[in-house]
Amino acid sequence: MTSSVSGVGSSQIPQPQRYPHASGWTIFAGVMLITGGLMAVFEGISAIAKDDLVVVTRNYVYSLNSAGWGWIHLILGVLIVVAGVAVFSGALWARIFGVAVAGLGMIANFLWLPYYPAWAVVLIAIDALVIWGLCHSGLKQAAE
Repeated sequence: MTSSVSGVGSSQIPQPQRYPHASGWTIFAGVMLITGGLMAVFEGISAIAKDDLVVVTRNYVYSLNSAGWGWIHLILGVLIVVAGVAVFSGALWARIFGVAVAGLGMIANFLWLPYYPAWAVVLIAIDALVIWGLCHSGLKQAAE
C-alpha cells in the first residue's frame, strides 16, 4: 500500500490576517475625532460670534478675548476632523497625528474651562477616549 502525506497534524501555525484598513477601536476613535472636531468647530464659531453662551471671566491666568479662543478652537477643530478622516486609513501616521491633535484639544479645552465648563469637560472626555482608542488599537496591531 502506498501512503500519502496530507499535511494533517503538521506544525504549520496559521498566520494572522493583516488588514490594511481601520477596525475596532480605530474606527471608534475616528468617529469620535470627527464628532469632537465638529463640536470644537461649533465652539469656535460661537466664541467668535460673541455668543451669549460664552462667559468671559476676569483675572483668569490664560485670558484671551473670546474671539481669540474662538479662532484657536476653530482651527484646532478643523485639524481634529482631518485627523478623524485620516484615521480611517489605518495608517500609523494617522494614529500618531490623531493622538497629537486630541492631546492639543484636551489642553485647549482645559484652558477653556472657565468660559464654558460643560462643553469643555465633554470634549476633554471625548479626547481622552480617542487617545486611549488610538493607542489601544496600535498595540493590538503591533502584537499581530
